[in-house]
Amino acid sequence: MALQGPVPVTFAMVFPHGCYIVGEVEPVKDFDASSNGRFVQARDKQTQELVWQVAVMDGDPTLKPAQKTVAVKILAPVQPVPPAPMPGLPFTPVEFDGMSVTPYVNAAGRLAYSIKVHEMHAPRQTNQTNQTNQTAKVGKDAA
Repeated sequence: MALQGPVPVTFAMVFPHGCYIVGEVEPVKDFDASSNGRFVQARDKQTQELVWQVAVMDGDPTLKPAQKTVAVKILAPVQPVPPAPMPGLPFTPVEFDGMSVTPYVNAAGRLAYSIKVHEMHAPRQTNQTNQTNQTAKVGKDAA
């Protein structure tokens, strides 16, 4: 099969309704290398970069509560800093770049996905205002 390993995806494909940080950015433990109380941080098998993890809540309103929170692994040489909280919001919105998913079968025998990213940042401003203005202009010109 030609498709092997992590599958590149975009943020909009994985989180079309956005997502929100609901946990701390933490190092991922390498269970094979850690022993006798000594913590060894995991490294990505392909890039050898350190692996960090953050829990995020998917903004999709149709998901069941148990499906809303997922772990996102961040590959970075130093601990990533989450975006600043936004006033008036209970959770901090976040976006990711350099995303990939790796399918696997979990302990319950169900298909699951590991989400890895290379960058975490605050959501970028959309051009929704410009799109609305363009639509209004096209509608006006057509009349």
